[in-house]
Amino acid sequence: MRVGQNPAKFVGEVAKPQRITVAVLTYIPFLSGFFARTLDVLKLCLGSIWETADLPYDLLVFDNGSCAEAREVLRQAHGEGRIQFLVLSEKNLGKGGAWNVIFAAAPGEIIAYSDSDALFYPGWLSKSVRVLETYPNVGMVTSRPFRTPPEFYSNTLAWAAQTHGVQVEQGQLIPWEVLFEFDRSLGQGEVEIRKRYERTSDVRLSYDLLPAYVGASHWQFVAKKSVLHQFLPFEMDRPMGQVRQLDQRMNEAGYLRLMTAEPLAMNMSNTPPMAYVARTAADPSHRRRRRNRLLHAQWVKRGLLALYDRIFRWYYADS
Repeated sequence: MRVGQNPAKFVGEVAKPQRITVAVLTYIPFLSGFFARTLDVLKLCLGSIWETADLPYDLLVFDNGSCAEAREVLRQAHGEGRIQFLVLSEKNLGKGGAWNVIFAAAPGEIIAYSDSDALFYPGWLSKSVRVLETYPNVGMVTSRPFRTPPEFYSNTLAWAAQTHGVQVEQGQLIPWEVLFEFDRSLGQGEVEIRKRYERTSDVRLSYDLLPAYVGASHWQFVAKKSVLHQFLPFEMDRPMGQVRQLDQRMNEAGYLRLMTAEPLAMNMSNTPPMAYVARTAADPSHRRRRRNRLLHAQWVKRGLLALYDRIFRWYYADS
C-alpha cells in the first residue's frame, strides 16, 4: 500500500536539454606508461570546452572504464554542475560501443563529439556549426584543417564539381606550420611530414561565401544527431583500429565531410602541450597542489603525524 503522494507529481516543469550536446569519450585505465599524463590531458580538454564553447550546450562525458582517479575527477565536475550527463562504463566497450551509447543518448539535435585529447580554441563551436548549417547535406565538420584520406571524401568532391555556385581550389593551401603542428602530435617526424606535405594537396571550397576544407575526422567532429543515427549500431570487435567505419560509411551515403578553414582544435595525444607544462610548473597554485599531494601521501602523513604527536607529548602530555 502506498503512503502519501509522490512529490514529483507537483513539479510544474522539467529542464529541457540544449540544442547542442558536446560529447567527450575518455579512457584512462591507469596513470603510468603511455597514460602517465593523460589525466592532465583530460582536464585540459574539458577546461578548453568550458572556456571556449560560444553557443549554449550540455556536456556529456562517456568514461570507457577508466581508473578510479580519472572517475573521481569526472564525478567532481559532475557534482559541480560542469558536466550535465556522466556515463561511467564498468568495462571498455571500445570506441564503436561507446559511440552506440553516446549517439543514442545525447539529447541535443547537434552532437559535437570529441576524443578526450582535443584542445579547443575560441570560436570552435559556433564556426563549426555555421559550416554544418550553411553547406547542404553535411555529414560531419571537423574543427581544424589537415589532410585526410581522399577515399573518404570522394562524394564531397563530386558534389562540389556538379553544384552551381561552389568555388573549388586545390593545391598547397593549408599553411605548413598548421599541418606540421597537427601531424607532429600524431608522433610523425618532420622529414616524414615534409615528404607527405609535398606530395599531397588540399581542396578548399567556398559556398555561400563560407570557406571550408574537404575532409573530416572521427577524432573530433560536429554532426546532426539525425544523420549519425543512420549509421548505428557500429560493430567493432577491437577497441581501436576500426574507427574509420564512420568516415567510410558517411562518404558512401553521400554526405559532405568538411573542415573549418582555420585551426580551432588541436590534438594533444597523451601529453599536455609544452606551453601548459611551462605555465603550470611556474604557477604557485600548481606547486601548492604538488606539495599537498606529497603531504597527503600515506607514508609521509603517518610519519609527520607521529612526529607531531611525539612533540605534543614532550611539551604537554608528559609535563
